Amino acid sequence: MKWVLSYLKPLLRRIVAGTTIKMIGTVVELFIPFLLSYILEHVIQTNEISKILFFGILMMFCAVVASLGNIIANRMAAKTTIIFSTQMRRDLFSKTLHLSARSTDRFTIPSLESRITSDTYNVQNFIGMMQRRGIRAPILLLGGTIITMVMDRRLALVMIAMLPLIFIIVYSISRRGVPLYSSVQQSVDGMVRVVREDAQGIRVIKALSKVPYENARYDRANRALQRNETKASIIMGVVHPIMTLLMNLGIVAVVAASAYLVAEGRSSAATVIAFMQYFTLISMAMMSLSRMFIMYTKCAASANRIAKVMEERNELALCADDGKGDPSNHIAFENVSFSYLGKKNNLTDISFTLKKGQSLGIIGATGSGKSTILRLLMRFYDADAGTVRIRGKDVRSYSPEELTAMFGLVLQNDFVYADTIEENIRFGRDLTKEQIIEAAEIAQAHDYITAFADGYDHHVSTGGTNLSGGQRQRLLIARAVAGAPEILVLDDSSSALDYRTDANLRKALSEALPQSTVITVAQRVSSVKNCDLILVIEHGAIIGCGKHDELMETCAEYKEISDSQMGGAFLD
Repeated sequence: MKWVLSYLKPLLRRIVAGTTIKMIGTVVELFIPFLLSYILEHVIQTNEISKILFFGILMMFCAVVASLGNIIANRMAAKTTIIFSTQMRRDLFSKTLHLSARSTDRFTIPSLESRITSDTYNVQNFIGMMQRRGIRAPILLLGGTIITMVMDRRLALVMIAMLPLIFIIVYSISRRGVPLYSSVQQSVDGMVRVVREDAQGIRVIKALSKVPYENARYDRANRALQRNETKASIIMGVVHPIMTLLMNLGIVAVVAASAYLVAEGRSSAATVIAFMQYFTLISMAMMSLSRMFIMYTKCAASANRIAKVMEERNELALCADDGKGDPSNHIAFENVSFSYLGKKNNLTDISFTLKKGQSLGIIGATGSGKSTILRLLMRFYDADAGTVRIRGKDVRSYSPEELTAMFGLVLQNDFVYADTIEENIRFGRDLTKEQIIEAAEIAQAHDYITAFADGYDHHVSTGGTNLSGGQRQRLLIARAVAGAPEILVLDDSSSALDYRTDANLRKALSEALPQSTVITVAQRVSSVKNCDLILVIEHGAIIGCGKHDELMETCAEYKEISDSQMGGAFLD
C-alpha cells in the first residue's frame, strides 16, 4: 500500500482541506443530540418562546452546517479520487506497455487487463470511501463516546462495553479477506482470458459450430469465479450481521439500564433520548467502519497485484557496448542461443551478417524459431548466449527509443484499430497525406483503398474485420513502410496475398527503399527467393544459408519446400 501514498502526496493540500471541512461538519453534527437533550431538560420547561426559538434555530443551523460540510467534503473527495485514479491507471498502463516480453508472458495479458480495470477500481473505491467515511466514522465513534461519558458515565459504559468485542470480530474476519479476494481477482483473470480469446476468434468459433463448446468453457471460468466470490462473500458477509446483532444487544442493554436509572431518579428521559441518538450515530459509524474493513480487504488484495506490476524490474537494462563489432555489418548475429523457458534452446548458435540495404529471408516450418530471431533483433528478449548487433553495436547498448526508431514492423498477428485507413497508416506519426498515399502504393494497397467511396477516410472496424485478409496485410505493410524505416521487418506478412501481388510488393519495396535492410519471414519460397541471404531454420538451428540458387544445390530441405510449392518454377 506504500505506493498508494505516493499518489496521494501531491493531493495532500486538497485532502487536508476536504478533511478539515468533513471534521467541522461531523463535529457540529455531534452537538445536535446534546442540544436536543438540553432543550428538553432545561429550555422547554421555562416556557420562554424566545429561548425556545433561539435553541431551535441553533439546532437548525448546526444541521445545515453539518449537511453542507458533508456535501462539500464529499464533492472534494470525489474530485481527489478521480485525480488519484486517473494518474494511477495512466501510470499502470504506461508501465504495462514498458514491461519486457518476459514480464508480460509471466503476468499474462488477461491478468494485466484485469489489474488495469477491476483492481484499480477496487483501490479507487477504497480511497473514495476513506475520504467520505474514514474521517466521519471515527469522529462520530470517538466524539459520541466522549459526549455520552460526560452526560452519563454509567449508560456510556454499558454502550462502550460492546465496542471491543465488535472490533475483535471485524479485525479477525477482515484478516481472512485479503487472500480470499486475491483468489477472486485471479478468477477474474481467468474469465477475462476466455472472453478475450472468444472475442478475437468469434468468426472461427461460429464457422466451426463451437459456440456451445465456448459457452461451456466460459461457464467453467464463471463458476470458478462464482465459487471464490461466494466463499469471500460468505465469510466477509458475516461482519455486518454480527455487528448489527451486537449493536442491537447494546441498545437493549442501554434501554434496560436507562429505564432502571430513570425509575431510580438518577437519570432523565431527555438524557435517554440523547443517548439513543448518540447510540444510533455510533452504530452508523461502526457500520461504516465494517464496510471500510471489507473494502480494505479488496483494496489490499488489488493494491498488491498492482504493486507487483509497478515494481517489476526492467530486465532489459542498458549495457555498455564491448566495441568488438564490425561497423560495416548492419546486422550481425554472433553465436546466439536463446530459450523462452530456460529448459531447452529455442534458438541454438545462430550466426549471420547482413550489410546495409541487403535483404534477408528466413524460412522454415512453424515453430522452428523464425519469429524468435526477429524478437531478439528488436530486443523484445535478450539472448541467453552470444551477441546481436546493429551497426556494429550490441543491441543492448541502444536505448529503447533509439532501437525502435530504426524499425518498420509487420508481425504475424498485428493489430488494426477502429479508425480511418489514413489514421491506421499514420499511426500517430507526423506524416503528410502524400507520404501515406506513397506508402499505400508501395504496399499495393492504394487501388483497393481508392475503390472505397470514402477512400482513405474509410472507417476500419476493430481488428480490421471489415477488410479481407489481403487488404488488412497490405494496410499493415503500408503502416510499416510509411516512415521509411532503416530496417523493415515483415513477419509472414504476405501470406494472404496472391503470388502476383506478392511479387509486385517485393519489387516496389526494393525500388522505394533501396537503403533499407529488409528482413522477410515467410512460409513461401517465392517471398524470399530474391533475398541476398536466405536462412533455412529447423528446430532453432540454421540448416541452410545462402542465396536461392545455392540452397537449391546444397540444402535438401529448402529444395523440397521449393519443389512442393512451385514444382521448381516461380512467378516473377
